Amino acid sequence: MNNQIEALFTTALGLQPPWHVAKVELNTAKRRIDFEVEHTGRRAACPACGFEHQLIHDRVRRSWRHLDFFQFEAWLHAEVPRVQCSGCGKTTQLPVPWAREGSGFTLLFEALGLSLCRELPVRQAANQMRVAPKRLWRRVRHYVEVARAKDDMSGVRHVGIDETSVKRGHQYITVVHDLAAKRLLFACPGRDHQTLGAFAEDMRVHGGDPATIEHACIDMSAAYAKGIEQSLPNAQISYDRFHVVALANAAMDEVRREEMRNSAEAAREAVGVHGKKTLRQLLWGMRKDSASWTRAQFEAMHWLQRSNLKSARAWRLKQALRLVYREARDSNSEAIALGALTKWMSWARRSRLEPFKRLAVTLKEHLGGVVRGMLDGRSNAYVEAMNSLLQKAKAAARGFRDPENFIAIAYLRMSKLEHLPQSPLVPAIARDYGHYHHVC
Repeated sequence: MNNQIEALFTTALGLQPPWHVAKVELNTAKRRIDFEVEHTGRRAACPACGFEHQLIHDRVRRSWRHLDFFQFEAWLHAEVPRVQCSGCGKTTQLPVPWAREGSGFTLLFEALGLSLCRELPVRQAANQMRVAPKRLWRRVRHYVEVARAKDDMSGVRHVGIDETSVKRGHQYITVVHDLAAKRLLFACPGRDHQTLGAFAEDMRVHGGDPATIEHACIDMSAAYAKGIEQSLPNAQISYDRFHVVALANAAMDEVRREEMRNSAEAAREAVGVHGKKTLRQLLWGMRKDSASWTRAQFEAMHWLQRSNLKSARAWRLKQALRLVYREARDSNSEAIALGALTKWMSWARRSRLEPFKRLAVTLKEHLGGVVRGMLDGRSNAYVEAMNSLLQKAKAAARGFRDPENFIAIAYLRMSKLEHLPQSPLVPAIARDYGHYHHVC
């Protein structure tokens, strides 16, 4: 019976001669099962040079944590042979088929850890696996590095570039996404022009050519514009519409705050409100799209639109800019987009609202990139969505002390790496879920 159990676990672990399970010990008190694995050969090929039929020099005991067996913690133990080679003169330990060299985990246990870290904070995944978080972090960084080494960037043509915060204290990383494949290509600490030089070098390492990048979508960052000019020489810059509209929102807020600060009573009289709650509804109504107004916000905005307040003019300018983008998107014509934006800038310059006059000057200075950002659906919306997911991951993990850990998690979750270990919990064959066989 014992021989049958050992043969069963030899097959289940996928072992081939000369490796086999020699002994199985179950300790129910400690909730643990231990497998003793033996190597029965007397000779082996040298792992260093491949010289055949070398004598076993000695054996070194090693242990590895494996996937749980039912509710029991499983461990593999083996006396691993070392070969003294007569060809190269080295004494080298044989590799084991169930684990990589130097790891205290089996390959399947590491694969499970990676699959959990894709969905959970590393500390929470480590608690579920009953290991130290530092040990899991080392595996994440190792496998991400190995998978990225095999990554191919030769087909990248359109990129989106942005920064996201690592932690408080103005610590940022720059992220570069492939807008066509919708995946993270590169991340590194900092947000200056040198980060794009690092991206260009990384792209060359992965089979790409920075000169083939045709389009780069960014916010109005002078540092990124300089980096693109130096490192991506053929890339056309387009300024993301999200950031342009955000600048209009900021200008509108500045007008509203100044008006409430200097003539608050006149503003309240004009819109017929005196309570703080109604003013708060007005604030959020100005910031939100009309389709998502609540009833209270709708009523507050009804009175604002019929007033002669500066805030009302600022809100109309902001809404008009959104309509300019909508018109450009529907027509996808550079001439129409340029004409509509030029009319808006003329209105903004004549509005007697200083924040919008400054915004018109800013848009004129970056006119070519702004117009290109209006066409062909060019946007960093995907990049912003991924940054939002990264910030949620950071919040769930209660922050990342090490920026390299933050970058490793970003690669693991958003790079669509093809050479990571597959989760051992994925069904091997298709199953008919929802079909149950009742046994009486």
